Amino acid sequence: MTGKRGLIQQHVARILAGESPEHAAGRLQPDMEALPHVSAAGTKVSLERARALWDKIGGDPAARAILLESMPDELRFYQGNIENAIGVLRMPIGLAGPLRVNGLAAKGDYPIPLATTEAALVASYHRGCRLLTAVGGCAALVLSESVSRAPGFVFRTAAEGCLFIVWAVEQFEEFQRITATSTSHGQLVDIVCTVEGNHAYLNFEFTTGDACGQNMVTLATQMICDDIVKRTPVQPQRYYVESNLSGDKKASARSFTTARGKKVTAEAMIPAEMIAQHLLTTPQAMADYWRMSAIGGVFSGTLGIHGHFANGLAALYLATGQDAACVAESSIGVTRFEVTEDGGLYASVTLPGIMVGTVGGGTGLPTQKACLELMGLYGSGKARALAEVCAGLLLAGELSIIAALSAGHFARAHRKLARGRSAGTAETITP
Repeated sequence: MTGKRGLIQQHVARILAGESPEHAAGRLQPDMEALPHVSAAGTKVSLERARALWDKIGGDPAARAILLESMPDELRFYQGNIENAIGVLRMPIGLAGPLRVNGLAAKGDYPIPLATTEAALVASYHRGCRLLTAVGGCAALVLSESVSRAPGFVFRTAAEGCLFIVWAVEQFEEFQRITATSTSHGQLVDIVCTVEGNHAYLNFEFTTGDACGQNMVTLATQMICDDIVKRTPVQPQRYYVESNLSGDKKASARSFTTARGKKVTAEAMIPAEMIAQHLLTTPQAMADYWRMSAIGGVFSGTLGIHGHFANGLAALYLATGQDAACVAESSIGVTRFEVTEDGGLYASVTLPGIMVGTVGGGTGLPTQKACLELMGLYGSGKARALAEVCAGLLLAGELSIIAALSAGHFARAHRKLARGRSAGTAETITP
């Protein structure tokens, strides 16, 4: 428990609610009475299996009807994507755009499906997309790409760890050969080595084609580790296939010095009159707000400087079957706004860790595949384009939210769109 003395006393009084501390502490002890039977997780996805699970837990019939019985035929599509399946989640999908993207991989006008329950989110991103499209689109390009897996090895001494690193680096071509036997899409492209005392880390960096690739690189790394244990002249005491150095599914500073997924940048030059027409503010006001928010981000210790990358990424990831947990690493990056010599606005975003795929994972599920097909980005050869569209979408979102904050419209927009709205009310969002 951390806090000031007075706040701690208030909190303790609140949670005890008249009980003695000793009695409350007793409630925190293990309770071994009438333990429920918890069976092993089941991988079979079927209506019969789901109904059996509902019968076992005795869940609310109304909840069962909504989650399972309203869509009984859909479960069969999810074999291999879920365990202990009991139903299907439904979320509304809104449309932003079309967004014009002038990228090295993405070139065209892209409707953007966003799955969210947060009112005002789609409207905000749609407003930014309208502006970018009206000025001819944003430029976007993938700067580099790799997905890493970082096994860790424990030795008796630091000297043994260093000898191991020297040997492992010389095995790079053999490790590449092993990778090629485990996947037809992935390639091992580099190794980053780190020694800490008697611990040695090998951060394997892979390209993964059009798949997001976490499972792909895990399986390849396991095969490499199996080979290492067989052949290394310096045997580790133990090893782990992931040492937590890769940055997988967490925010890390490391992604700025390398890539985690696809490192992408997007930019646009926007005349002042278009800022006034679409965003109801000025380039100078937006740049002034961006400057203060950048310092605020430094003071708060955030990784990167931006307004709300996670909003757009989470909504797009859910709609298109990406791994939603990857938002933790993908939403790191930098937004930059500057007033140009002619009084317009230069706006850019750079994200070092966009983790997306257009094949594999959840991308082939019915609704997720439909969303990718709506964008024209389902299947092989489309992953870089999807990453560039992600960057363009996030640039649109930054333009919209920073405009709202700089002009004092932020709270008003949320009050208008997210509070006191009755079901069925129709309204066109302007401008």
